[in-house]
Amino acid sequence: MAKLVVLALLASLACRVLTRRWPWELWAISERSQAEAQARALLGIDRSARREAIIEAHRRLIARVHPDRGGSNDAVHAANAARDLLLARLERNEAE
Repeated sequence: MAKLVVLALLASLACRVLTRRWPWELWAISERSQAEAQARALLGIDRSARREAIIEAHRRLIARVHPDRGGSNDAVHAANAARDLLLARLERNEAE
């Protein structure tokens, strides 16, 4: 059992040295990447889309799914969440 703990500790340290992130930070990034991929698919934009493209895609989607046009509140909330997630990613990338 002690060997397993030591091996896990060494693997974590190796990950930290090689990637400058702890393994659990990499898992969080992976989950964020999946959420961003779903948001891009919902808005119909590619990975390299800029702020203006994200806002325009959000506007087009809202025009289709707005409750006044036969859509639902859930669809509007999903569109807003997708826009906010992608804009936050852009701001994070600009800050780095």
